[in-house]
This record gives sequence, C-alpha cells and structure tokens, in this order.
Amino acid sequence: MDDHLLAHDLAGRAGDRLLALREQPDVLDVRAAGDRSSHEFLAAELASARSADAVLSEEAVDDRSRLAADRVWIVDPLDGTREYGEPGRTDWAVHVALWERGELTAGAVALPAQGRVLSTAEVPTVPAADAGRIRIAVSRTRAPLLVTKLAELVDGELMQIGSAGAKVAAVMLGQVDAYVHAGGQYEWDSAAPVAVARAAGLHTSRLDGSPLRYNQPDPLLPDLVVCRPELAETLLDGLARVDR
Repeated sequence: MDDHLLAHDLAGRAGDRLLALREQPDVLDVRAAGDRSSHEFLAAELASARSADAVLSEEAVDDRSRLAADRVWIVDPLDGTREYGEPGRTDWAVHVALWERGELTAGAVALPAQGRVLSTAEVPTVPAADAGRIRIAVSRTRAPLLVTKLAELVDGELMQIGSAGAKVAAVMLGQVDAYVHAGGQYEWDSAAPVAVARAAGLHTSRLDGSPLRYNQPDPLLPDLVVCRPELAETLLDGLARVDR
C-alpha cells in the first residue's frame, strides 16, 4: 500500500473505531477514551506498516528524533474532541499526514460522522464558487476578533464549524470559501488538511502569506489561511490591513 492509500486507510479505520466507541453506553468519558484509543490504533498501525518512520501525534510525548528523520507522520487522532463528545455533531475529524524532507507529501482527513474521507489518494475536486459574499469558516465557540474584522473589510460572512479538519474540508467541498485561523494551533491540527487542500489546488499559507512549515522543533503553528486561490490576494491584503 502506497503512502497515499495508507493515510486514507488509517484515517478511515480510526474514524470507524471512533464512531463505534461513541455509541457505547458504558464509556464514562467518551472524549478522553476517543483521544486515547484512536492514538493507540494509529501508533500501532504506523509502527507495523512504516516502522522506520517517525511519528508526531497530539496524544504522544514529542520524540525529538523526528527532527533528524526523512519521513514523519503527523497525526491528530481526534480533531475536534469537543464536537465528538456532543451527540449528533458531525464536524470532527481524524488527521493522518506524511512529511518528507521538508514537504507534506500525503494526507487524509476522515470525517467519520459524515461518511467521508478526503485524501491525496483520490484528490477531491473543489466545486465552482457560488456568487455572493465570501464565506469564511470560523470556530463555533471562539471566532478570533481578527477574522471578524477581516469579514467586515471584505464583505465576508462567518460560518461556524467545529474542528480544523472539518473547516478545511468545508472549503474543499465548496460549503465555504475560506478558513482563516488566528489564535493558536499545532502542526497536527493542520498538516493533513493542508496536504489534501494543496493537492486540490487551494491556497494555503500563514496569515502573512508565508509558507506553512512542518516538522519544526516547536510544533506550534498558530495561524493559517486555506482558501480558493482566486481569493488569496483579497484575503491576505485584508489581513495586512487588519494588522495595521
């Protein structure tokens, strides 16, 4: 199985396990159990399928030997733990990405409760843009003031969605036009979504337009923009004006 198919397969299978766990009535803390069980599954499967590769996971102690590795899997076993723990919510995800020698080369974002896996194994086709206001995905609990001001500048409409993976997926699926985040994330929050979004032809960058870099000594990667390529200049210019 090549890396693209492996990412797709692991994200999908981890998602299936999370769905099953979510339905068990005797689980006292489904959020903690989901984080733990999904991490353990992905770690074991990667150790078996790609034993020579390093792994950076939200749910594991950071093994700094990854910094000397040529290949690093960057995973978020359960992106959107809050949403996962709320019955009926579908805006949570599983992230599996591969970084090789400076670049993201494969990735998958499973949306288990939506019955979808978006991946570089079968790159999604982004639907044509709708006419009207720019739809910008933001957190449903803490929309950054920066993004609120940006929406005012570009005549945008804020759309509340849960996890980071679900937000980027919404851009790829044509449900929104952009995802702009400021306020703190880590590499595992965006690596897999960015890998798939790039393959699909979307723009991805930091808020200032600089590249998103992965497998860094400090995995903090606090901001990003994912959008339709034709909107990148408008949004980045608006962000620069907000900063001033």
